[in-house]
Amino acid sequence: MPRVNVLDQNGEKVSTLNLAKEVFAIEPNEQAMFDAVQVALSNRRQDTAKTKTRAEVRGGGRKPWRQKGTGRARHGSTRSPQWRHGGVAFGPTGEQDHSIKMNKKERVLALKSILSAKLAIKELTVVDKFEFAEPKTKAMEASLKALGLEGKKTLIVMSADSMNDEALLSVLNLPKVGLLYFFEINVYDVMNAEHLVLTKEAAKILGEVLGNGAEGK
Repeated sequence: MPRVNVLDQNGEKVSTLNLAKEVFAIEPNEQAMFDAVQVALSNRRQDTAKTKTRAEVRGGGRKPWRQKGTGRARHGSTRSPQWRHGGVAFGPTGEQDHSIKMNKKERVLALKSILSAKLAIKELTVVDKFEFAEPKTKAMEASLKALGLEGKKTLIVMSADSMNDEALLSVLNLPKVGLLYFFEINVYDVMNAEHLVLTKEAAKILGEVLGNGAEGK
C-alpha cells in the first residue's frame, strides 16, 4: 500500500496517508488510457460544421438550356453538386454526432491507471486542504510555489467538503491551474496536467470509490 506525505498549503509535512493500492499502485493500462482520451476528445467536439445541399443553395430553379439539340450534356439545375456554386453532396449536416461511449469497467481502469502512473513518476501531491482568508490569486500562487509547482500546469482535485469559494476564486486567474471536484476527475485532464494535487479527503474518497479505500493518520 503506497504511503505518501500529506503537506499543508505551505509545503510543510503534516501527516502521512496510505493510499489504496488498487487505485494508486496498479500496472497502468496504456490502451485503456488511450481509449479514455479518445472518448474525451470526441465527446468535446461541437459538431457544428454544415454545408448546403442543392436544395438549400440559392438559385438554380431554371433549366440552364434545353434538353436536346445543343450538343451539351443535359442539366436540370445549375446548383447540382458537379456545378461551380452548386450544393455539396454528402457534406456535414450540422446534426452529426461524434460522441463515443466507454464501458464503466474500462473507464475506471483508465482512471486508476493514470493515477498510478502519476504517483509512480512523482507527479502527484496530497495536500491537507487549501484555506485562504479571502480569495486572492497571489495567495494561491504563493501556495503553489511553496509546493514546488510554480509555473507548472497543475490540476487540483478537491472533495465537496474541502472545496471553498476562496480556493475556487483564487484559481480563476491562473491560466495553468485547474480545479475540479473529485467526481469530475477524468483521464484527459489528469494526463494533460504536469502535476496532480489531491486534497487528503479527495484522495480518500477516490480510494473508496475506485478501490477498497484509503487509510490515513
